[in-house]
Amino acid sequence: MSTGSGRIDSLDSRLLRTMRAHPRIGLTELARLLGVARGTVQARVEKLVARGVIGDFGPTIVPSEMGYPILAFVSLQISQGRLAEAVRALEEVPEILEAHGTSGQADLLCRVVARNTEHLQEIIACVLASPAVQRTDTTIALSTQIPHRIAPLLTTAPTPSQGE
Repeated sequence: MSTGSGRIDSLDSRLLRTMRAHPRIGLTELARLLGVARGTVQARVEKLVARGVIGDFGPTIVPSEMGYPILAFVSLQISQGRLAEAVRALEEVPEILEAHGTSGQADLLCRVVARNTEHLQEIIACVLASPAVQRTDTTIALSTQIPHRIAPLLTTAPTPSQGE
């Protein structure tokens, strides 16, 4: 996985924005829209995948449309030296979509989905069953004001000459 130190240039930015706008586009059509050779597009896409800029080509899944309308953020405090154990336990819970190491009072922040509040309570109880987890704090999202997005970064991405 990339450390994020790489940069993208204006062609990469245009390529990524076009791919996001047209997820099923083929390389030939992408090249036509960008006004560059198909080989150039293929080479750029391969480099972006190799660098980890492009993480996948799968569809975006919407959990709420699959019967998981509750979105919660669960902060976890982990017992000293037991982070790996806690993460292994979290990986066994399919409703935990993400877990991030954090600074501050919590050690991990998890993005969790549930069928209803009772189901969320069961998930939290399952998390707390791990001896590696000392405490949880849960916040339920009432609405999404800004959905996950990446396009603004693509339009403001610095060129290699900026900031270096």
